Amino acid sequence: MDRITAMPRSLWELPIEIDRAAALPPFLQIVRSLSADIQRGRLRPGDRLPGSRKLAASLHVHRNTVLAALAELIAEGWLETTPRRGTFVSRAIGNLRGSPFSRRVALRTHVPAYLPFTLPEAPAAYRPPNLPRGTLDLSNGAPDVRLVPVRLIGRAYRRVLGLHGSALLAYGDPEGNTALRTVLASMLARTRGLSVGADNILVTRGSQMALLLAARALLRPGDAVAVEEFGYRPAWEAFRAAGATVIPVAIDRDGMDINALKQVSRRIRLCVVYVTPHHQYPTTVTLKAARRLALLAFARSERMAIIEDDYDHEFHYEGRPVLPLASADYEGLVVYIGTLSKILAPGLRIGYIVAPRAVLRNITAIRSLLDIQGDLATEAAVATLIEDGELERHVARVRRVYAHRREILASSLRQTFGEDVAFTLPPGGMALWVRLRMPVNVDGWARRSVQYGVSWYTGQRYAFDEKPKPFARFSFAWLNERELPEAVKRMAAARP
Repeated sequence: MDRITAMPRSLWELPIEIDRAAALPPFLQIVRSLSADIQRGRLRPGDRLPGSRKLAASLHVHRNTVLAALAELIAEGWLETTPRRGTFVSRAIGNLRGSPFSRRVALRTHVPAYLPFTLPEAPAAYRPPNLPRGTLDLSNGAPDVRLVPVRLIGRAYRRVLGLHGSALLAYGDPEGNTALRTVLASMLARTRGLSVGADNILVTRGSQMALLLAARALLRPGDAVAVEEFGYRPAWEAFRAAGATVIPVAIDRDGMDINALKQVSRRIRLCVVYVTPHHQYPTTVTLKAARRLALLAFARSERMAIIEDDYDHEFHYEGRPVLPLASADYEGLVVYIGTLSKILAPGLRIGYIVAPRAVLRNITAIRSLLDIQGDLATEAAVATLIEDGELERHVARVRRVYAHRREILASSLRQTFGEDVAFTLPPGGMALWVRLRMPVNVDGWARRSVQYGVSWYTGQRYAFDEKPKPFARFSFAWLNERELPEAVKRMAAARP
């Protein structure tokens, strides 16, 4: 492999390696190397860099390549220039490392590669349902995009492109826009008790990419991952796509049954457990505190990784939201996945992974092969919304709206179906999990409902065994106060 390394000279004691065969262009490799050295503290605020000509000569690259790398680092705030003096590590950076997350986790440290001679069966691709025009969709778990502050987002785009357009439209860090990772770290520390820095966060194109990246980084073909027996099928498919075996574990009104998890572990060696502890998907139950501690203790004793999917943390209507498992993780066992899609809009495709640095490096390597980087302009725009407090104000507004819609849907179901439906009003989330007590073919009823202009999903969709279940999940965020009662009315009309 053709590699060129700049050798140490005086103050310049950090070699930069250029790999001609790599997918990343040379200028971006220089950017990655220098920004990583700054984050690690090997280059400190105020350190002077060698001149562009000297660096270009030592790397055997064109000077324009070095100038492009330096311009990118200056635009991202890593470097600063002083006329007639040179280029320096920015003094405004300060301590980027933050509080240590944990680097003792005994997880994967390399990316596997294998090529089967026969291709496995491809999983079913996710596509939004092709519903007739005018259908009221109770199955849509997305936020109501009609509430999105479009003008504020547009203004944020114009602002960041006007200030940093050339940098944001070029190649950047696969871990994501530095400003967004920094404000996310601050937000997570303040609202979720996570003691992390920007170097523990990777920004993804939504939480589904985060799940796939985590699966690729933590699992090798043949490994086993435990999941909740009612759950999020796209996550299961992400684990299977990594070659893993997916094992269901029973859940009840207190979330995943940890004793059942231990019994599964006695039969098969588990490498990862995937949970949605805040609002279990789809049942909305919360994993109780005792079970959270038991899960962390068991994972520590078995050296298992935990993938925590906290997909709708912001939407809590009664009391205070429960802190994530990751906030009590002192062993570096939890890979925490979050998203801004539920807060803003799914079309913006902003998710993130929080993990120990050793794990995040592995995830970053995989991500750089997948799409090199995310949408830096969108990430920078969202960062300004968080910094300016606009995102927090938007969440407060829609939280009140969704709390009201939750009451409307619950009232409409009870008034229309009476004792034929049973559910507990969840303290948070964006949906109701309802037991249907009427003697009907529930799945046939759901299919028939589309003909009456309403769509909803039954428990079969979320069941690991894919067998019919007398349950349904009704989302209340997507439809407004007028549409929700009408949707329930159409359901009643479609009932066999």
